[in-house]
Amino acid sequence: MTPAGPQQPSPHAPELRAAARHLGRRRFLTVTGAAAALAFATNLPTAGVAAAAELDAARITEDPFTLGVASGDPRPTSVLLWTRLAPTPYQADSGLPPERVTVRWELARDERFRHVVRRGATVAHPEFHHSVHVEVGHLDPDRVFYYRFRAGSWVSETGRTRTAPSSRARVGGLKLAAVSCQAYHDGYFTAYGHLAEDDVDVVFHLGDYLYEYAVSAVGGARNYTDRVLPDVFNRETVTLEDYRLRYALYKSDPELRAAHAAHPFVVTWDDHETENNYAGDVPENGVPPEEFLLRRAAAYRAYWENLPLRRPQRPEGPDMQLYRRLTWGRLAQFDILDTRQYRSDQANGDGWKTPTPESEAPSQTLPGFAQERWLTDGWKRSDALWNVVPQQVTFARRNHATPGNTTLSMDSWDGYPASRERLLAGAEAAGVENLMVLTGDVHVSYAFDLKRDFADPGSRTVGTEVVTTSVTSGRDGSARPGNWAGYLAANPHMKHYNGLRGYATVALGREAARVDFKTVPAVTVPGGGVSVAASFVCEVGEPGLKPV
Repeated sequence: MTPAGPQQPSPHAPELRAAARHLGRRRFLTVTGAAAALAFATNLPTAGVAAAAELDAARITEDPFTLGVASGDPRPTSVLLWTRLAPTPYQADSGLPPERVTVRWELARDERFRHVVRRGATVAHPEFHHSVHVEVGHLDPDRVFYYRFRAGSWVSETGRTRTAPSSRARVGGLKLAAVSCQAYHDGYFTAYGHLAEDDVDVVFHLGDYLYEYAVSAVGGARNYTDRVLPDVFNRETVTLEDYRLRYALYKSDPELRAAHAAHPFVVTWDDHETENNYAGDVPENGVPPEEFLLRRAAAYRAYWENLPLRRPQRPEGPDMQLYRRLTWGRLAQFDILDTRQYRSDQANGDGWKTPTPESEAPSQTLPGFAQERWLTDGWKRSDALWNVVPQQVTFARRNHATPGNTTLSMDSWDGYPASRERLLAGAEAAGVENLMVLTGDVHVSYAFDLKRDFADPGSRTVGTEVVTTSVTSGRDGSARPGNWAGYLAANPHMKHYNGLRGYATVALGREAARVDFKTVPAVTVPGGGVSVAASFVCEVGEPGLKPV
């Protein structure tokens, strides 16, 4: 990455640099290789600390479930349930002593919990900021369940989740939602309020769950007049405490809480959960990799603590296995990508630049070579009707809207064309017929036909890309941004472009998929309805988007 100019020293620099001297190369940055230095820099617990004293939950005098409940990664016979205890979420300790707390949970077939199918107890450890991740197994496939937690006399709100169909089931349909980019300081989460009421089976969050930038006392564009946010949010996130507090701010939003309670989420990150436009262990602003990896370790840990992720996703230092595969019977295979942690550094910087031999070199990879192989190998073994790839940055080529301008986005797949070509060739070799890519990042909604050769507009269409707009990022936006006509003219494979906020839904069926782009009129004021800006159909065996 190219630094933006001279950088001001981080207020945390002395501590970070002192720890970095002990860490050395990335391969030593694991819980076994340098746990003491890593814990010193980011307050991560070391082995053995989990033997904290136990707090009698009856002594909790304020509601500890201020951040709601969530579920995630539905599998045929198991669900993942999440909550975090935080009586005073805007304090660093969340209002709890550094002691473990017993949390009880229930899973039922009905909202009134008359037919409880599983119940149990788990421990909220202070080392994980009193978050709990409960994996409930031995469940029937393709069923809706309701769940709740108890701590002392306090009972959480009720969440709704479900198991996926069995791997061999011939499923008739699935409706998913895609969301991304929810900058708290850019507006209200109105889209989540509508999504909570939408009839979907699962929500895919495609990155930028939070932003590292400072949030002012009035909540930025929210411009609160009835509250004042603590000054702890009015700084960029760097340390583990910073990231934990920022998640508390976001997850205390009632509309985001409602969406999590209503639907299971499948999450993956982009850049802002850590730092803007980072690439692997290369930060945005040119600080030493050892120093940046301390920040990455803090960000990754807070991400896992605050989102409904299973045990295999729990990070070790600055490393986290986030890419993974889910299925929905034989209807759909979902290959969830991580396009940040393993990518090559952007060859020409991370803006819009003219491609060069360096950016087009075969050595450049966006998901990393191991993840590329994992994806193409998964396609070879797939027997699903739809192969869906939830990921972060625009996959299709985006020619510049201005005639004669040959620049492309170096932070997207356009900056890594050899990597994209390997995946397109892999899909072709695997015989993938119904390929769909789900994307976030760009704060607008697009619909693309994926071409086998983007340099040739007449090239064969091999799939579809659905790009969801942001929940808030970019503030209100407009239905037709200033480059709307130019973009559509420069990209004949672009079938839709809208700059309002909202989300997308995709109904996968055995004969076709229907895509609806849903928008809200504004996010800088609370409330507002939702409308369908555009709808398309993709027919099975005939790649390409057809307007409805």
